[in-house]
Amino acid sequence: MSNEIKRATGLLVIEVVNSNPNGDPDREGDPRQRPNGLGEISPVSFKRKLRDLLEDPNSPFFSSLPEEYTKNARNYLILESKGRERKEIIKEMGDTTVGKFDQEKFLSSDFVKKYWDARVFGNTFLEEKIDKGFIKTGAVIFSVGQSISPIQIIRHTNTNKAGVQEGKQQGMAPLAYRIVEHGVYCMPFYINPNYAYKTGCTFNDIELLKLLIPHAYDQTKSAIRPDVRLRHAWYMEHKNILGSCPDYLLLEALAPKCIVDTQKSSNSWQDYKDVTDLPDTLKSQILSFKDLVKT
Repeated sequence: MSNEIKRATGLLVIEVVNSNPNGDPDREGDPRQRPNGLGEISPVSFKRKLRDLLEDPNSPFFSSLPEEYTKNARNYLILESKGRERKEIIKEMGDTTVGKFDQEKFLSSDFVKKYWDARVFGNTFLEEKIDKGFIKTGAVIFSVGQSISPIQIIRHTNTNKAGVQEGKQQGMAPLAYRIVEHGVYCMPFYINPNYAYKTGCTFNDIELLKLLIPHAYDQTKSAIRPDVRLRHAWYMEHKNILGSCPDYLLLEALAPKCIVDTQKSSNSWQDYKDVTDLPDTLKSQILSFKDLVKT
C-alpha cells in the first residue's frame, strides 16, 4: 500500500434525535439554525470532538488504537486543547518561525512532530509569527453540516432538586434545555494533499483521522447531546491529486433524500430514503469508495 496521502472527498450523514448537536452562543445555546429553518453543525464543533478523543493518551479509547499510535503518543498530542493560552503556544514555537520563514526548519521541529491537530487541520497560531503569505489551512477541511429538512427546536426548563440560590429549595433554569427533536444533517469534508507538506501532515495522520471519525459522537456523548448517530461516513479517494471526479457530484449522489414534506421537520430516519452506494458512472471515476462507519 502506498504511503502517499491521496485526495479524497468525504460526507458525514448525521442523525440527531432529541439532542443539541451544536449550540449557538449568539442565541442562548439554541441548536444552530439558519433563517430558512435548516439546522447547522459547525466544522469547529465536529473537529472539537476529534480533538477530545485524542486529548487524553491514558484514556481507554486511546489505548484501543493501533500500536503505531499508542506507542508514539507524544506525536499525537492536541495543540488547541481547552484552556491553553495563546501566549504559551507562541512561546513553544520558539525560534522555528523567527525572521524569514524556513519551511524545512519548521517541519523538522519538535513543535510540528508533537501536535496531530496542527498537522491535519492547520495552525492559526502561526499568523503572529510569520509572513501573511503562508497558508495556514491544513490538508483536512470540514465544511458546514446542514440539515436536509427544517428542524424543530424544543425548549424545556431545567430543574435542580437541590436549591442553587439562597432561600430557595429548588433551582430552575428556564428554557435551558434546548434540543433538536429530529434532524438529518450532511457534512462534507475534503482531504487535500496539496497542503499536507506545508503543515507536516503525514499518511499516518490521515489514517488516524479515519479511525477517529466513526467514534466522534458515540465516545463524546453529553447530557445535552445523548443521541447523535453517525449513519454514514463516506470516504472516496480520487485517482489523482487534482481530483478525478467533481466533489459536488459525489456529495449530491450520497445525500439521503427526504420522502415526506420537505418544508416540515422530519420525525424519524424512516422519513428519508437512505443511499448506500454510488452510481457506477461515478464509482468508475474514483479510486476507492467506502463507509468508515462500517469498516
